Amino acid sequence: MSAALSPDTAPHALTPGQAPRLSTVMSGPVRLAVKQWGDPRRPTIVLVHGYPDNSAVWHPVADLLARDFHVVAYDVRGAGQSDRPARIRDYKLDKLKDDFVAVIDQVSPDKPVHLVAHDWGSIQSWEAVTEPALQHRILSFTSCSGPCLDHIGHWFRQRLAHPTWRNVKQLLIQSVKSWYIYFFQLPLLPGLLWRAGVGRAWPKLVRLLEGTQVETNPTQVADGVHGVQLYRANMLPRLLRPRNRPTTVPVQVLVPRRDLYVSPWLTEDLHRWTDKLWRREYTAGHWMPASHPGEMAGAIRRFVQFTSRPAAAA
Repeated sequence: MSAALSPDTAPHALTPGQAPRLSTVMSGPVRLAVKQWGDPRRPTIVLVHGYPDNSAVWHPVADLLARDFHVVAYDVRGAGQSDRPARIRDYKLDKLKDDFVAVIDQVSPDKPVHLVAHDWGSIQSWEAVTEPALQHRILSFTSCSGPCLDHIGHWFRQRLAHPTWRNVKQLLIQSVKSWYIYFFQLPLLPGLLWRAGVGRAWPKLVRLLEGTQVETNPTQVADGVHGVQLYRANMLPRLLRPRNRPTTVPVQVLVPRRDLYVSPWLTEDLHRWTDKLWRREYTAGHWMPASHPGEMAGAIRRFVQFTSRPAAAA
């Protein structure tokens, strides 16, 4: 089902920079750093960041949502103040799914949550959203610039099996956009570049590439170095051997049309995997949480309110 939501309304703003409450959660041996805003008695929204960010990328969005919701963001393993496992296998999707479960077990043990994710946070969140045993714990999923790897594996197979001009063009363009995925499979070199200067220059690079101002991150070098393991642990196995991963969770996809890394076409086939789909395009680049926090918070707010109605998810 693809449908339009109610007309846009301005989100309720808080004073910028509201300090979150800090805590930690253990996911097996891995310690995760968790931030919370707002009243825990209100509906819970969990924000999951991507690569090479940490949970700080969500601060502007969290500030805008915290008046009406209980907002939670955590540093995924390998980023921010969370632990950084050394082994590649410790970054597999099933471990990342377990991290999400550990967080919601602590912050919302008795009620399901609304899940919002960007970039690699969205890729890993699809693992929970498409897991039958967890779907009753997720009221809605808002995804931005992070498709399910299994869905993309099927997307590539479908276009290779039907090599029309449009399909071949899409394959070629997305393959070029994904250059960094191939690069991250190389040993040593990605980490050396992050340490040699990419980490310090990261805010300038993002501003140069897409005109978005991102905050200076004190853990940026370490986030870049360790986060590469996400790609090494998951990309090739899932793309080469995709599973069938449908979901009953209502899904909202926010599509930045100027995304330098994820083509809008990658989410065109999502109706194959859910009949509760809302897809919205924006004139924005990849880092929507930083460049368009108001629009993103507004879309999240409306979807949470919409899916919270008794008949919305039926």
